[in-house]
Amino acid sequence: MISESTTYSRDTYTVLAAIKRGLKRTCPHCGNGRIFKGYLKTSDCSNCAAPTGAIRADDLPPYLTIFLVGHIIIPLLLIVETHYHPALWLQMSVWPALTLILTLTFLPFIKGGAVGLMWYLKLNGDEQH
Repeated sequence: MISESTTYSRDTYTVLAAIKRGLKRTCPHCGNGRIFKGYLKTSDCSNCAAPTGAIRADDLPPYLTIFLVGHIIIPLLLIVETHYHPALWLQMSVWPALTLILTLTFLPFIKGGAVGLMWYLKLNGDEQH
């Protein structure tokens, strides 16, 4: 559980609001402050000082990113191959590059959403079963 010196009530917003704020890479509590101090490095909220920097999302954001990017790339690849039959060298240069670009673009936003969910559920990411 998140150890909070100040009580941050989650009564004023829903879990979907916290996830949506996280997807925008803003604080899941106040919706205004930033929770990232780099590409993927979380930090405490710059506005309300909510302790979001201690949240470890670990593997959830990469899994969701791979799932999303795979569901975008594979249908596009199949449609292009079926209708246009491009040369192999072209496909081998376009699809990996597009996959990398989409993955690097989506990952920080999906991590923000995961942090928003974990914040709402009062999880740190180090809980034991």
